[in-house]
Amino acid sequence: MKYVSQSPIANAVSGAGAQLFRFGYKHIAKPIFFSMPPDKAHDLMISGVHSAGQLSPVNWTLRTLLQYTDPALETTVMGLHFDNPFGLSAGLDKDCMLAPVLDAAGFGFETAGSITSRPCPGNPKPWFHRLPEYGSMVVHAGLANEGADIVMPRAQRAHKQLRTMKLSLSLARTNDQYCGDLQEGIEDYCISLQKAAGTSDMIEINISCPNTMVGETFTERPEHLDKLFTALDEIEHPQPILVKMPLNKSWEEFKDFLDVLAEHEVQGVSIANLQKDRSQYPTVPKDWEGGLSGLPCRQASTELVARTYLEYGDRFAIAGIGGVFTPQQAYAKIRAGASLVMFVSSLMYVGPQNIATLKRGLVQLLHQDGFDSVEQAVGADFR
Repeated sequence: MKYVSQSPIANAVSGAGAQLFRFGYKHIAKPIFFSMPPDKAHDLMISGVHSAGQLSPVNWTLRTLLQYTDPALETTVMGLHFDNPFGLSAGLDKDCMLAPVLDAAGFGFETAGSITSRPCPGNPKPWFHRLPEYGSMVVHAGLANEGADIVMPRAQRAHKQLRTMKLSLSLARTNDQYCGDLQEGIEDYCISLQKAAGTSDMIEINISCPNTMVGETFTERPEHLDKLFTALDEIEHPQPILVKMPLNKSWEEFKDFLDVLAEHEVQGVSIANLQKDRSQYPTVPKDWEGGLSGLPCRQASTELVARTYLEYGDRFAIAGIGGVFTPQQAYAKIRAGASLVMFVSSLMYVGPQNIATLKRGLVQLLHQDGFDSVEQAVGADFR
């Protein structure tokens, strides 16, 4: 069902609602969550939001108080219509539990997962450490999820019930003791893609998780990536494919992988995964294993977005990820070449109302520069 843009009165109500949510999150919810260890807070948040999302009054309240719409935000990417370009990136909603709430809150899309062919317990806990001084989290979950046989049917049910939000599923190689050689990894991805076919609007192939037992097998050498996508190309699926790219590669290495993907059935790239280089963050304890999310990713990811856009033009749709807390940071990725923008750390540090703030602020920035739509601004830094 297509929903038209809200009236100015409805958008004004959403502005007041966002202020109310900001106050409530800052002074009530955030102090409670941040008083707990991050792993416990994460589990409580997922279970609580999932339960709340089953209640129609909760979703109605979110839709009334947070939804902000404007024609300038609407965009078409990879043949899909988005009410706005903002999405939740993979890593938070590992088992696709939050889709109804994110839909009601006004997200343009979410990427659930990453999902693996077998249930995956993840790495030993703790999985998360907070770094508020850096706008970041240390993440070491190791692809924990319930597995494709459980998550895919849940995702398909959620997909059918969504009003406006698009749903993307991130697929990764199972991280467990049964991991084998390169061919086993290829077969593992193929199983997941077969099970994901037709269950969502998009699929993201995560080749760059930095927290696994066997490492990033498919970003070690371009020929490994070529073998993977040669196999994936043979699997029928109606959804466009994005590939989640690594952050810590030189441009020459990064381009080699893009050259491979350009020869396959890949429509987009998500740029990029967690920051593994901690050299600028010496105060982060060395025994905190994992990659850095949020602001430590911002500059490097935006630079990769720009270089990819300049080199490949329209060959790939680009989803920019990393360090999006403000409308200005989102707009920088769009002007650098991103058609979609994803975030997760700011959801925890700023609160759920930030989606409304990002949308409202982006519209203002677009109009200030004379743009009538997101699409007109994509890659504007190079025109």
